[in-house]
Amino acid sequence: MGHLDHAAYGWLTPVLSYGMACIGAALGLRCTIQALAAPTARSRRNWLLTAASAIGTGIWTMHFIAMLGFTVSGTEIRYDIPRTVLSLVVAMAVAGAGAFAIGHGGARGPAMVAAGLATGLGVAAMHYIGMSAVRLHGSIGYDLPAVSLSVLIAVATATAALWAALNIRTPLAVGLASLVMGAAVTSMHYTGMAAVTVSVAPSAAALGGATATQFVFPLTVGLGSYLFLTSAFVALTPTAAERAASVSAQRLTRAPGAG
Repeated sequence: MGHLDHAAYGWLTPVLSYGMACIGAALGLRCTIQALAAPTARSRRNWLLTAASAIGTGIWTMHFIAMLGFTVSGTEIRYDIPRTVLSLVVAMAVAGAGAFAIGHGGARGPAMVAAGLATGLGVAAMHYIGMSAVRLHGSIGYDLPAVSLSVLIAVATATAALWAALNIRTPLAVGLASLVMGAAVTSMHYTGMAAVTVSVAPSAAALGGATATQFVFPLTVGLGSYLFLTSAFVALTPTAAERAASVSAQRLTRAPGAG
């Protein structure tokens, strides 16, 4: 059995992965809040799509930044490109399902639990699809109790995120919620990784797929840049309250006798 190291670069990858999860969560919450206050159906749809891409990208980027620190003694590690891309598509799809459920249905009670369950299972699916993309000399196994715990964390995290999207409005509350959600998503990842066991079978045969530096790292940097650029755009976009205050001020300025 090979020795597994989940943080080959020390605290660098865990801290960076947590940061990306927080950024994705904060963007997703902010965009969902904008969607709920959007004046038109088209505007609401666009904000929800942005929320889905931000949350999905944040979750996926968190996972693969953390995976950059994953090593196994006695074997190289490569990644199957189609499955890696599929995990990204799944992350965005499940984030979109949750965002649109909230944005159009305002899910509460049993409906919110159902939406949280579906989204959480989707997040867990993203994680394990991503793990199925790992190629090494040997075989990967999982501890079932730890896998089950990681899925429960994913479901709880998704449900909390959907609740937050409906009930959180202030920037401070969004910031605090994103820190909690980032911690929960990161915990789900490392709980799932704690379930991993690897039986190494040394071989001189070439592994299929791409190395992390050939594919995963460039894609992660690109998606991380997308999150930062989207953060700037969202930060500069006025909220519904700010727009209402601006309209009110303009009306007072134009009112007879004003000034």
